[in-house]
Amino acid sequence: MNKLLLASASPRRHELLTLLGIPFETYSADIDESIPSHMTPEEAVQELAFQKANAALQKFNEKVVIGCDTIVVYNEQILGKPKDKNDAREMLTQLSNHTHEVYTGVCILSKTKKILFSEKTDVTFWELTQQEILAYVDSKEPFDKAGSYGIQGKAALFVKGIQGDYYNVVGLPVSRLARELAQFASS
Repeated sequence: MNKLLLASASPRRHELLTLLGIPFETYSADIDESIPSHMTPEEAVQELAFQKANAALQKFNEKVVIGCDTIVVYNEQILGKPKDKNDAREMLTQLSNHTHEVYTGVCILSKTKKILFSEKTDVTFWELTQQEILAYVDSKEPFDKAGSYGIQGKAALFVKGIQGDYYNVVGLPVSRLARELAQFASS
């Protein structure tokens, strides 16, 4: 397989991809991340993952590119990255004492092949006090994360339970990705 290129600037995805033990480079693909309202969450994350991978492939066309996107969905509403402190506080208040879904779309792309998939993990939060929410928002941790939280950081204290792949919530379903990469290489 040609050398891998991760089309993401996320340090979390970079760290997770290193678990596979495969050499790779990174490139931050800059795309419009607007989500058309007619798409399901699965379609949306797969489309954004494809757009990121395709943008990187246009620049590095000899590589095998991995594009990813993660969203949080609560009550059929997609919660992206917060715009400001108030937006982060509102999202975390919505998620408090409820179960939400985290979807990550992944696209493995080369000049001749494409694999596109998504994973879903259900996450349940404890009931959060406004003091807990405000302290977390003040930590500045929520601002580059879908749904305004990072399960691998201070928000780990909010999580009552998960059903599905933990690493999917962090931003990259590495177990599924390893299997899909093996299929990609052998096809």
